[in-house]
Amino acid sequence: MRDLSVSRHVTILSPTAILGYGFPESSFRAGLARHPDVIAVDAGSTDPGPYYLGSGESFTNRDAVKRDLLLMIEAGLDLDIPILIGTAGGAGAEPHLAWCLEIVDEVLCDLGRCARVADIASDQNRDSLISALHSGRITELDPVPPLTQDAIEKSSHIVAQMGVEPIIEALDQGAQIIVTGRCYDPAVFAAVPIRAGFSEALSLHLGKILECAAIAATPGSGSDCMIGVIDESGFTLEALSPERKCTVTSVAAHTLYEKTDPRYLPGPGGVLDLSTCHFEQMDERRVRVTGTQLQKGTDYTIKLEGAQPVGFRTISIAGIRAPDLIQQLDVVLKAVRDRVFANFESIDPSEAQLLFRVYGQNGVMGDLEPLIDQRPHEVGLVIEVVAKTQSLADTVCSFARSTLLHFGYPGRQSTAGNLAFPYSPSDISHGVVYEFSVYHLMIVDDPVSPFPMRIQNLGEVR
Repeated sequence: MRDLSVSRHVTILSPTAILGYGFPESSFRAGLARHPDVIAVDAGSTDPGPYYLGSGESFTNRDAVKRDLLLMIEAGLDLDIPILIGTAGGAGAEPHLAWCLEIVDEVLCDLGRCARVADIASDQNRDSLISALHSGRITELDPVPPLTQDAIEKSSHIVAQMGVEPIIEALDQGAQIIVTGRCYDPAVFAAVPIRAGFSEALSLHLGKILECAAIAATPGSGSDCMIGVIDESGFTLEALSPERKCTVTSVAAHTLYEKTDPRYLPGPGGVLDLSTCHFEQMDERRVRVTGTQLQKGTDYTIKLEGAQPVGFRTISIAGIRAPDLIQQLDVVLKAVRDRVFANFESIDPSEAQLLFRVYGQNGVMGDLEPLIDQRPHEVGLVIEVVAKTQSLADTVCSFARSTLLHFGYPGRQSTAGNLAFPYSPSDISHGVVYEFSVYHLMIVDDPVSPFPMRIQNLGEVR
């Protein structure tokens, strides 16, 4: 591995916004021609919802992940630079980490290569969490309610977001490939420059941009490459496809991305202060960023994420193109709901939820929809039931669908049916439903010990 302690800059190649989303080989080769010091990629997110953390399944496709890793690992080993993968398998729990490591090993075997691979776990021991809860070391993130022992015990998986420190520890121990459990998104990009002595604030801000790859370019894409170069006073960003370019607007906009306050970005151990940032257009394709600062916290805190099962889901998808029905749809749906539960009086309301999502009216924003007076000529309807068993969810959904299909309402002209179904069978059993049960901050004594690391040699010649 290169010694970067005397380097005047560090170059980081980010191939794609999420491992498995793909990237053009031409862009990737252009990035390799810039002699990067590290190839880093984020592999996960809570954006797809709690199911993947709760179930232990990946939201990315295995073949797609392997394709991306094949290119990254071969290039990284050829250049003798580290390959860093954050939040393995989409959610970063133990089954996700094992899944990703299996693919890494498979790729190495296919290449006929061996490598020193570190995996860093992020799963948290329940007894330790309960102890931390009772000692006042866990606090909620508004508007999440306070954590309870019951939520800890019922969660399928609970992970914590690691910062750069466990990754730097793995680099110090000579890891060529590092695969982490749940990781603070910028950490795999910031670890190498911070280890080399560059500004923590600038490194983390650069990581904040690079973790989404070319989304910060224009036109933006999560499936294309971006490169960042950090030096003593700032960093420069450049998209690697000739079709894209970085602008002050695109980079500044991405700095504001996914934050409740545009000035501050909290993370493990501190808060980035972005209020003094300066963005400069270097040329048609590159933007330079300076001025980022870091406010260190009195305590080192890490974010906990957990998911628990809450029931089973069945859905039915339909379309409605009847102006007379759309005009009074809210009233009709309430009447259908009342009739469904009147026919199942033995069902406790806590055992089954019946939801109607009306796309074209308020399906996206729900009660927050501001355009409540507009009436479309057609709507899409999702009938959703979440119940304590799959059988109960199937039953309630079936009855709600059939009731609405033939429901009589004032002014009804067609008796052939109120719904158009794009699929047969119309009802789809989805299985277990999860919800986020832990989304809190925990104070830790040091940033490394909650994240046990293992280093092993993987790969073999076939």
